[in-house]
Amino acid sequence: MFDGPEPIYLQIAQMIRAQVLAGETAEEEQVMSTTELATTFRINPATAAKAFGQLVDEGVLYKRRGLGMFVAPGARERLLARYRARFFDEVLAPALAQAAVLDIPTAQIVDYVLGRDGPDGGVDGVAPTSGSPTGTPV
Repeated sequence: MFDGPEPIYLQIAQMIRAQVLAGETAEEEQVMSTTELATTFRINPATAAKAFGQLVDEGVLYKRRGLGMFVAPGARERLLARYRARFFDEVLAPALAQAAVLDIPTAQIVDYVLGRDGPDGGVDGVAPTSGSPTGTPV
C-alpha cells in the first residue's frame, strides 16, 4: 500500500486528505485510530500518530478526548481552497506561460477549455480539412 518514495506518515496524511476531499469521510466523522491504522497497514503506531499530528496542525482533523480523531468542520473547504490555489500556481500558470511562448491566443485556450476548439484549431479536436492549418483555403 505505502510504497511511494515519500515517508509513510506523509502517504497516510495524503490518503486521509483524499478521503475528505472525495467526501468519503465527512465532517465530524471519526477516522481510524492510530492502533487501527497500525494494525491494518502493519506500520508503527508512531508513524500513524505523526500523520494525525500533521493533519491536526492543518485543521483537517481534531481530537475528541477519549473518543479519537474526527474530521474537523470546514476541513473539505480548506483542502479545496489549498488544492485549487496549488492548481493555479503549479499547473495553470506554467501552462499559460508555455502557451505565451508558443503564441497561442488566449481565445483559443478558452475555446479549448470550453470544448469548442481542439488543439489543432479545429472544432471538437478535429483538425481542419482544408490545405492550411488555420482552416483557410490555400
